[in-house]
Amino acid sequence: MAANEGGPIRVGVIEDHPLYRYAVANVLSAAPDVELGPVAESVADFATAQEPGGCVVVLDLKLRGVTDSQAVQEVVRMGHKVLVVSAHAGQDEVLGAISAGARGYLSKDADGDDILHAIREIAAGNSYVSPTLASYLLDSTRPRAGVKSVLSDRERQVLSLVAAGERDADIAETMSISVRTVRSYLDRIRDKTGRRRRPELTRLAIEEGMA
Repeated sequence: MAANEGGPIRVGVIEDHPLYRYAVANVLSAAPDVELGPVAESVADFATAQEPGGCVVVLDLKLRGVTDSQAVQEVVRMGHKVLVVSAHAGQDEVLGAISAGARGYLSKDADGDDILHAIREIAAGNSYVSPTLASYLLDSTRPRAGVKSVLSDRERQVLSLVAAGERDADIAETMSISVRTVRSYLDRIRDKTGRRRRPELTRLAIEEGMA
């Protein structure tokens, strides 16, 4: 049953730590308004269950195989609503996950009641980020003076070349590095700035005087 049709909230779990996976599944099973869906240790394992879209998925970020914001994107593409629950709850991780489509974010300090509250909010069509992490989202809406200071010299060079309209292969040739390294730099830039698409990165470079 989809999570927003008035019946039990269908909830899946993707978590590679066996003890935490078991604990979360127990919390969900005990909740009267939750129906436990697939419980998996990776995005690939979850995909094999072929869960119909509309499930709320409690997702860890640091997984085997597909991981971090890419894991969020994969689960969102399956048609599910993602609640990240991760031991990694820095600004880069929170902004990266939300930009990738997550509806909520909790650290693993959250207790069972916190997780259930977030699930119910997300199932109702809302978003939920724990109060201790919400400041990251607030900061991300403010002008980003100081982005230069969080980027390395090489990341700033990649960003300026992106703003100049260069393709990944062109950037690699200019900087005498591989295309894979260019894409690794771009992933780090996206995680640090919260900007995902190339036009957004170009606009950021212009705002920061790097174009």
